[in-house]
Amino acid sequence: MLTDRQLTRLGHDVSLADNGWNGLEMYRRERPDVILLDVNMPGMNGIEVLTQIRTLDSTQPVFVLTGVRSPQTERQMRALGVSEFLVKDSSMRLLEDTLKRYFSGPTSTTRCH
Repeated sequence: MLTDRQLTRLGHDVSLADNGWNGLEMYRRERPDVILLDVNMPGMNGIEVLTQIRTLDSTQPVFVLTGVRSPQTERQMRALGVSEFLVKDSSMRLLEDTLKRYFSGPTSTTRCH
């Protein structure tokens, strides 16, 4: 919720999913500009969600934002083509800078899931 509020304040259009299944369904319906994905989610974990997304679109920007950093998990996510792997303990500024690298201009509309 904190990330949602911060990204909304920066002018991004944010949609939230409460679990991996719902997030995948939202992706299929909305095709957001970027996906913020956690590794640990109820129903379907981040690796499973990313695997499904990659079967539909190999170029979809997906940023992993997780509180649990495991070298094995990070390798798995990177092998699946994750765009960025960020740890929640890092500053919000790092996420902002990452989004700016992918989108031009501070007023661009970005849908994050």
